[in-house]
Amino acid sequence: MTLKPDLELVSLVKRYGETVAVDGISYHFDAGTYACLLGPSGCGKSSTLRMIAGHESVSDGAVLLGGRDVSHLPPAKRGTAMMFQNYALFPHLSVRDNVAFSLKMQGTDATTRKSRANEMLELVDMLPLADRLPAQLSGGQQQRAALARALITKPEVLLLDEPLSALDPFLRIKMRAELRKLQRELGITFIHVTHGQDEALALADEIVVMNNARIEQAGATRTVFEAPKTAFVARFLGSHNVVTMPEGKIAIRTDALRIRPAGAARLPATVTAIEYQGTHVALTASIPGDQEVTALLSDRDFFDAPKMEGEAIGLDWDAQEAHALAG
Repeated sequence: MTLKPDLELVSLVKRYGETVAVDGISYHFDAGTYACLLGPSGCGKSSTLRMIAGHESVSDGAVLLGGRDVSHLPPAKRGTAMMFQNYALFPHLSVRDNVAFSLKMQGTDATTRKSRANEMLELVDMLPLADRLPAQLSGGQQQRAALARALITKPEVLLLDEPLSALDPFLRIKMRAELRKLQRELGITFIHVTHGQDEALALADEIVVMNNARIEQAGATRTVFEAPKTAFVARFLGSHNVVTMPEGKIAIRTDALRIRPAGAARLPATVTAIEYQGTHVALTASIPGDQEVTALLSDRDFFDAPKMEGEAIGLDWDAQEAHALAG
């Protein structure tokens, strides 16, 4: 079996004039990993992806694929393929011809192009629609066509730039499952850019959280979620409260907070909002220091002992549920 190549970013920098969009980031992606670059708009994640793809020049540092420096190679020579946010399908070409386009540019004969395109379309369950034009497809079908077009070159790394952002919420969840299944079947590295933490948590083996052009924290998805190192990561991943205590700043998961009677817990609090979410109830409360926290309770626990806005309560948590933050 041929070993798949790993991907490494070495002190990678991207400057646009005086603006530093990516500031010396380094990270190693094992072969066959599904990784998400996660962060707010303008944090540098898309610039990083485009440098890996070769669609943006590298200002400094290197992109290594299988130990080979590909930083200055054109996109078609790197062993990567990119699926763009807007899918970028040619409107005048059929789905099959869109998928086969890169092979045509390489001079592959028509019979081979058609055969390979059909294989890719079958992989993404689109073969019956091969003769349609892009305008005759739904958003999910266009995404599958773009995915087949990216995969036809047999890349070692597939790069996905916010691939689910144009889809409605229900289709987005369905396509998340399909992307994960496809990645496992192909066994190649997927690097997926998103600003949606739910998307990253659902898809990724590992996440790279970016902020202000740098990596704030990276590693196995569950490890980063369970133990955020900074207030930014704790807040951005969601499901965490960041609380300043006399002994320092800590992160506590929303589902780790326990509601106690007023005066019988670690923190006094006042209920400020209650939001019913079906299986759960989100209870927001103000605490000393002009801070606000949210406790996520099961609907059964909440309605067994309901609280009202303005009610005084106590908040507690197990000691091991609090994580000290660096900043």
